[in-house]
Amino acid sequence: MIGRIFPHPLLSVLLTAVWLGLVNKVTPGNLLLGGILGIVVPIMTAPYWPRRAKIGRPLRVIEYFMIVLWDIVVANVEVAMIILFKRNRNIHSHWITVPLELTSPEAITVLAGTITMTPGTVSAMLAADGSSILVHCLHTDDPDGVRDQIKSRYEWRLREIFQ
Repeated sequence: MIGRIFPHPLLSVLLTAVWLGLVNKVTPGNLLLGGILGIVVPIMTAPYWPRRAKIGRPLRVIEYFMIVLWDIVVANVEVAMIILFKRNRNIHSHWITVPLELTSPEAITVLAGTITMTPGTVSAMLAADGSSILVHCLHTDDPDGVRDQIKSRYEWRLREIFQ
C-alpha cells in the first residue's frame, strides 16, 4: 500500500523541497501543495521507471559529489583565465570520444550531466549502443589526458555507485 502511494519516496521528498525552494516561502499552503506534487508526480511517472537504479556504495555518492564540486570550482577558474587572458589566441578546442564501461542508463546520464556541468566541457552525443560519449573540450593540449581524466575521476566511481 505504501509503495503504491510513494513509489519513489526520495523523489517525493526532493520534489517537495524543490517546490518550497521555488516559492521561497514555507507556509502551510505551500507545504501542502509541495507534498501533493511530491506524491502525484512520482505516481504519474512510475510506469516510466520499470526498474530502479541500485546504489551499491552510498558513501561513494558523497565522495563523487565532493569531487564534482571541486572540479566545477577549478574549471570555473580555468575557463575564466582562458577567457580573460587568452583572448581567443592559442585556444585548442577538441572533440573527444570517451569509451564507456558503464551500462546503467542512470550512471551514463549522471556522467553526461557531470561533464556538462563542469565548465569547459560539454557532453554532446551518446553513441546509439551506449558504448561511448562525444565530449567537446574548450581548451586542451592533451585530448587523451582529458579522456583519461573523465574515466579516472568520474566513470570508475559511477561504476561502483551504480553496480
